[in-house]
Amino acid sequence: LSQLHRDGFLVLEGFFSAEECDSMRSQIQGIIAGMEVPPHCRTEFSTREQEQLQAQGSSDYFLTSGDKIRFFFEKGVLDEKGNFLIPKEKSISKIGHALHAHDPVFKQITHSSKVQELGRKLGLERPVVVQSMYIFKQPGIGGEVTPHQDATFLHTEPLGRILGFWIALEDATQENGCLWFIPGSHTNGITRRMVRAPSGASTCVEFVGSEPAYDDSLFIPLPVKKGGLVLIHGEVVHKSELNSSGSSRHAFTFHVMEAEGTSWSKENWLQPTPELPFPSLYT
Repeated sequence: LSQLHRDGFLVLEGFFSAEECDSMRSQIQGIIAGMEVPPHCRTEFSTREQEQLQAQGSSDYFLTSGDKIRFFFEKGVLDEKGNFLIPKEKSISKIGHALHAHDPVFKQITHSSKVQELGRKLGLERPVVVQSMYIFKQPGIGGEVTPHQDATFLHTEPLGRILGFWIALEDATQENGCLWFIPGSHTNGITRRMVRAPSGASTCVEFVGSEPAYDDSLFIPLPVKKGGLVLIHGEVVHKSELNSSGSSRHAFTFHVMEAEGTSWSKENWLQPTPELPFPSLYT
């Protein structure tokens, strides 16, 4: 606990078994096999601000994905008509944002007794699950994730109520794009927010404030073995590099909010819906 408070992240190696990791991977293969995304809904996933606004920002498909299972693609895998230039299963960047609610395997993992027990050890009183994602980091093309803080996208009052659970479903190495962190960077607040744009704007979301330039030398790599769990404080600065290796780096991640005494920003892109209020982590 003291390490998590000091650094803003914590690695718990071997938290999930190889069998649990393999069950998530095989489940996602089935989901991809049945994937139907109309060409006009195919959006390329990016963490660069301008590309984000063009791709996800102009897309209702992204904005309304909070209570659904939807598909987002790597850069450069679609032609101008939205047709795939490479096999669709190799082109996918991530699936989000409600696997935890709609898929039995991911629901079971998210609400597993050991995750609930960990939540209690962390002192979470009323944690709710706000989103989940399956991230592929495809070999050779898995895009970089630029330095960011999760609270930029998942804003709460007060800050400090968001915690990410990031599960390595394969070994995450420096070669295939493991996470990098600036230890202790979760204590400085945030300088940028992604908010819903007013109706009539050219994009669905916009950024308020700006991301500072981070000193590259402050980042430390965090390789994690398959089955390892990384806890990520909502304000810790982290990134991952392009995957230029020949092996993928699959991960399942979900974010939890401590709902006790916390308000979820009405300006966040992600909003609970009548169909899917944020479910309690504790069952």
